[in-house]
Amino acid sequence: VQLQASGGGLVQAGGSLRLSCAASGRSISSYAVGWFRQAPGKEREFVAGISGSGYADSVKGRFTISRDNAKNTVYLQMNSLKPEDTAVYYCASRLGSRFTTTSQYDYDYWGQGTQVTVSS
Repeated sequence: VQLQASGGGLVQAGGSLRLSCAASGRSISSYAVGWFRQAPGKEREFVAGISGSGYADSVKGRFTISRDNAKNTVYLQMNSLKPEDTAVYYCASRLGSRFTTTSQYDYDYWGQGTQVTVSS
């Protein structure tokens, strides 16, 4: 399966963005899909999972993950963005389980990343 992340950009604090993760090669309904992010100088961290692992505490109540099986796409709606949300965002999927986890090492396929920059 191939994943294509898009939708990043530059936004002011308090604004919104919607990221998309389009899958090809196989139906995304068969996969556990999660979003991660990596800020400069920091480790990649879990953001949200489509099933099982929920949301990171730092984004709860502001971010929403959803899936459109007809479009074979997973979305990450990000509202009330903060400068600390600035990072490269990656979507990832894992085989062998329909449940997401918070560990990047459990994922088998990764999208290329999309930059999100939130200005203060």
